[in-house]
Amino acid sequence: MLGAVVSSAGSLRLPFPVFASAARRTMQQPPLSTQRPRPLSPPHASASSLAPSESSRRPWLLVGLGNPGKIYQGTRHNVGFEMIDFIAESEGISMSTMRSRALFGKGFIRDVPVMLAKPQTFMNASGESVGPIISYFNVPLNQVLLMYDDLDLPFAKLRLLPKGGHGGHNGMRSVINHLKGSHEFPRLRIGELGNFQIQFTWFSKPNIHSCQGIGRPPGKMDPASFVLRPFNKKEQEELDFAFQRGLEAVRILVDEGLNKGATFVNSAQSQVLNS
Repeated sequence: MLGAVVSSAGSLRLPFPVFASAARRTMQQPPLSTQRPRPLSPPHASASSLAPSESSRRPWLLVGLGNPGKIYQGTRHNVGFEMIDFIAESEGISMSTMRSRALFGKGFIRDVPVMLAKPQTFMNASGESVGPIISYFNVPLNQVLLMYDDLDLPFAKLRLLPKGGHGGHNGMRSVINHLKGSHEFPRLRIGELGNFQIQFTWFSKPNIHSCQGIGRPPGKMDPASFVLRPFNKKEQEELDFAFQRGLEAVRILVDEGLNKGATFVNSAQSQVLNS
């Protein structure tokens, strides 16, 4: 059995160098109670901890309905196209590509990603383009905004709604059919019924008043012919003002939600129209 060697100074020595080196290593280790645990790596940020701009800014799909071709440019039935063009120009979004039979572009509105589309299928087959775009990009229906003309609204009046039926509009009917009957998506209706004059007789003195028509075209005018009529100069000026309101409503919609966008455009304009 190996023993320890006592030097003349009375100190204890281990008999072999290997034992001495092991002892030095043992003496250099701090007591277990004084050792600090290694710090943990910071956890990855969860979706709930991210800023809204990073976690909840899902892209919106904005679709304007209309008919392709020069013959339909500037007509009442194409105000959906014109609304999209106004948005694209104002926000600097290029629409030079084709996607699912639609003129298509991507960009941002108030830092929110958006996609703009103008189906080129002709109005009555709009769903053949809109349906595949929604499916391809997996866009939730509550973030799909359809913009189109509406005969039941006074000219240049806008109405932003969270959902609804097609109201006899063939383009909307096609979209709803291609979404398996679902109509749970927002829409911006743009009034297209033009101004016309009516005459009142009061105390035998005729007075001419310019009134905005409400409902279908006046007289026996065919609605199909009416919606393909171009705008006159005064109507175009009013429409440009409506597009500006529509743009602001869309900005509020994608940034702050549908309720605020609808409150802005549905209430503020009623005061303008009645003034």
